[in-house]
Amino acid sequence: MKTCRHAQRTMNFYAGPSTLPLSVLEELAETIVDYHGSGLSLIETSHRSPMYDRVHNRAIDLVRELLGVPRSYHVLFLGGGATLQFSMVPMNLIPPGGGCDFVLSGTWAEKAMEDAEKIGNVRVVFDGRADGYVTLPRDVRTSEGSCYLHITSNETINGVQWKRFPATADVPVVADMSSDIMSRRFDAEAFGVIYAGAQKNLGAAGVTVVIIRDDLVESKRPGLTAYLRYATHAEKSSLYNTPPVFSVYTLCLVLEWVRSQGGVEEIERMNKKKSAAVYDAIDAGCGFYSSPVDRDVRSTMNVVFRLPTEEMERRFVAEAEAAGMIGLKGHRSVGGCRASLYNALPEEWADALADFMGDFLRRNG
Repeated sequence: MKTCRHAQRTMNFYAGPSTLPLSVLEELAETIVDYHGSGLSLIETSHRSPMYDRVHNRAIDLVRELLGVPRSYHVLFLGGGATLQFSMVPMNLIPPGGGCDFVLSGTWAEKAMEDAEKIGNVRVVFDGRADGYVTLPRDVRTSEGSCYLHITSNETINGVQWKRFPATADVPVVADMSSDIMSRRFDAEAFGVIYAGAQKNLGAAGVTVVIIRDDLVESKRPGLTAYLRYATHAEKSSLYNTPPVFSVYTLCLVLEWVRSQGGVEEIERMNKKKSAAVYDAIDAGCGFYSSPVDRDVRSTMNVVFRLPTEEMERRFVAEAEAAGMIGLKGHRSVGGCRASLYNALPEEWADALADFMGDFLRRNG
């Protein structure tokens, strides 16, 4: 990975697509026309050429290395974003007449459940809607005959995050980790399926990483078309059709960057430090800033907070933007403010936001 050259960067707190490491962006800029002296771009060459093959397989190897994924799992690169997985998971894992369990932890879990309900029987084992999605269950009991338990590891809109994943005896856990994969250590073998869109912590939009245990690859539902079957992609090492080459290349560079930082362990340390800076600014506000989320499940990726009035929130967002900080407006469905602190967001940006929050409080509190 090349050394970063200085660049004036806008502090990007958007929930996604998100900030990428500057060194990755510079590498992309340098190689997009002529990939390492080959005379052509990587996105022009055949996806079955040795040039792309090296990038593809390196990216798979890095996912395995950084997350500790054993050989009893396939690592797949698919299109369609996490949204396609809302359908592919139940299509492949639920046989006709079967069902699954869901933890409704926020907006994205709700969207995944709505698609699963069109395919199989869904039982909600925890429903956070009544409280406005501000907490998570300590324990989860799965239902008899369930094909899997679905969770969303981090809710970008509602700002809740699992700190300790639920353990199930006989039911595979399926996790949408789109917004916090590669941000902390976890035991990959505790899950049957992990899926994640790339555009938060893994790279550019366009590729979705699916990590699936070998015994779950074969579809339980007959008649699925080829692309919708995990087995199709597992058999062809995600090369059944032309993969999103640019997104896979970006993914590979981002994973190399994670490795160069000291791996997921060091990334986790930095993420905790960044989120602590912002949460400390919230808690020091004596009620001027408030977070609706239970302290035990506050997200390290997406810090949601409110100010005393909506007018004050609009002023906060506008003044922050004037100070070079964008993307702090909360999701339209919940309002308020939100700071997304994904892996590549520098620590000094989180510190700058915390300082700005303190200054805004002094001027308006």
